[in-house]
Amino acid sequence: MNGVDVVVVGGRVAGASTALLLARSGLSVALLDRGRRGSGTVSTHALMRAGVLQLSRWGVLGDVVAAGTPAIRRTVFHHADGEDLSVAIRPRAGVDSLYAPRRHVLDRLLVEAAEDAGVQVLQETTVTSLRRDPAGRVAGVVARTGSGAQVDIAARLTVGADGIRSRVAEQVGATTTWSGRTASAVLYRYVEDPGADAYEWTYGAGAAAGLIPTNAGASCLFVSTTPARMRRLRRLGVDRAVSELLAAAGPAAVERAHGLRPLSTVRGWGGVPGFVRRPWGPGWALVGDAGLFKDPITSHGMTGALRDAEMLARQVLAAHGGAVADDVALADYQRVRDRLSRDLVATTERVATYDWDATGIRSLLHRLSAAMAEEVEHLEALAPAGAAP
Repeated sequence: MNGVDVVVVGGRVAGASTALLLARSGLSVALLDRGRRGSGTVSTHALMRAGVLQLSRWGVLGDVVAAGTPAIRRTVFHHADGEDLSVAIRPRAGVDSLYAPRRHVLDRLLVEAAEDAGVQVLQETTVTSLRRDPAGRVAGVVARTGSGAQVDIAARLTVGADGIRSRVAEQVGATTTWSGRTASAVLYRYVEDPGADAYEWTYGAGAAAGLIPTNAGASCLFVSTTPARMRRLRRLGVDRAVSELLAAAGPAAVERAHGLRPLSTVRGWGGVPGFVRRPWGPGWALVGDAGLFKDPITSHGMTGALRDAEMLARQVLAAHGGAVADDVALADYQRVRDRLSRDLVATTERVATYDWDATGIRSLLHRLSAAMAEEVEHLEALAPAGAAP
């Protein structure tokens, strides 16, 4: 393969979005992913307002809706002291509802949009090493396809969008600037729940639960707690663990889950503490979970990935056009990413302790809402990047 302006490693939400935005602005881009197109992955599915805003601007939201993703009209909170709060999704910035697409839907649509924009997409292709120029600057990737063929791609910039265990971050020695100490262990399954139109979150005695409406009349039902408690409960069996944690989350969770027909087996996530990595260096950048990972309890992962894809793409384009030097542009990307993430990261870390009462979790949720509002305000103030042609 000939050289490109940018090679993106990882074709999920962060990587596919970055590739899409860069290609729509005229850069030559290659996108590599080790998985098959349309494969699923562990995810909360839930998009917040900022994420929906960006998909709408990019012309992808219509396809998400056409794929049968239900509109979310409300967010409902249940607390241990019996308070229930239902918050309607009010129209703002062209967004009048939220969505929670399955990952095999959203990731595929973003990859297809990137491909339509001219991105060279290589699925089932695993990066084995990074190319370096004589000065040691990252200059592309060496990869291997599923059939065993070697692919060598030269690039001015290599973007690691390859998740929390990023090969790119490892090979460039990206430093960790913050490490969390808390984590959520999660059990989840898909259940038949036609007509659901609300995100439902329940917070109880050291546990949380939720229902997230997604495609094909299903909802993702989850329970979460600390990894230590989850390990103890799983010794009783996963079904018993789910029941115990629903009860701990509170009567509202038990009542809402009662009678919902399972559509899948119970799956689990053991929990990984959050972290923030320096997201750039000579010839490389990180985006999405590769650069910043928050616990899934606050359901902000996909929204953060879409936001950071846009922040990175803007700075890469500024440097490519000669408006600023590469290091200045990428340092600005880090500055904006960190500013918009600071309260989100800190609040998520606190929620993932599971050491709160009803008053405490309400306060944390207010802080989270304020941080998300700041994120939306920042995006609203920007001219739309990568708008649909």
